[in-house]
Amino acid sequence: MVYLILFVAIVAEVVATSALKAAEGFTRPLPSIIVVVGYAIAFYCLSLTLRTLPVGIAYALWSGVGIVLVAGIGAVLYGQKLDLAAIVGLGLIIAGVLVVNLLSKSVSH
Repeated sequence: MVYLILFVAIVAEVVATSALKAAEGFTRPLPSIIVVVGYAIAFYCLSLTLRTLPVGIAYALWSGVGIVLVAGIGAVLYGQKLDLAAIVGLGLIIAGVLVVNLLSKSVSH
């Protein structure tokens, strides 16, 4: 259940971060509301996961997966180009998330 809540936190953060660009400095109301609500949900859900997961592990998973998803959304929705170095770096982030989640004894399964 803790990973489901963490997944909700990640999705809410990714939606909020993606809407942040569309909010144009909080000058557009609907994207601005999505940003505020998304971050509120993200931080609330992240705080719930900290009852079970160590803070370093939860944050590493939350931020790592979020970075990769936001980069993908930036490429698809905003036409941002990812060069080879960016793709390799994102691959390393994914590898790091997998190592932490699958191999680390710090994660309670």
